[in-house]
Amino acid sequence: MKTVELMALPYAPDALEPVISGATLGFHHGKHLRAYVDNLNKLLEGGPLEGLPLERIVCAAPAGPLFNNAGQVLNHNLYFGQFCTGGSPLAEGALKRRIEAQWGSLDAFKEAFEAAGAGLFGSGWVWLQADAAGELSIAQYAGADNPVAHGFTPVLTFDVWEHAYYLDFQNRRAAYLKALWDIVDWSVVEGRL
Repeated sequence: MKTVELMALPYAPDALEPVISGATLGFHHGKHLRAYVDNLNKLLEGGPLEGLPLERIVCAAPAGPLFNNAGQVLNHNLYFGQFCTGGSPLAEGALKRRIEAQWGSLDAFKEAFEAAGAGLFGSGWVWLQADAAGELSIAQYAGADNPVAHGFTPVLTFDVWEHAYYLDFQNRRAAYLKALWDIVDWSVVEGRL
């Protein structure tokens, strides 16, 4: 029984160009994410977590291969699911009000988020997360770690593993992070809150 399926992208393979090329998307989604999904299903087979929702697997998995693969599947699903061709504006609403209250403006939030992503040593993820009271924070998580594993709600994430940007931006992580705002689907992000 397969517990986890490879997510279908909600856009065409070249829909995010020039920010994320079709070549990068093909490798990142079609090879990296597929490998995490396949590995996770093998690790879950016949075990006590088989058949559980992905978020529960992440919370229950011990450190090591099971957590790493489950975390990477969840992280990538959230990452790929938050983009659209040309992006969409952040509408007036709860998320915008909270960002402005916390950081002063959307632009100031973006700068802080980019700085956190650029400053993460090695591979990992930068997140906008919410606690149980709805308070927002920016967090850096290395490897496959994520807000779900720490009791937070993931709201927005940028992947800072090199495979996410190297074909398009080489070693210019900061430029990649800045470019991603052009394809964020804020309606999806706000719906996570």
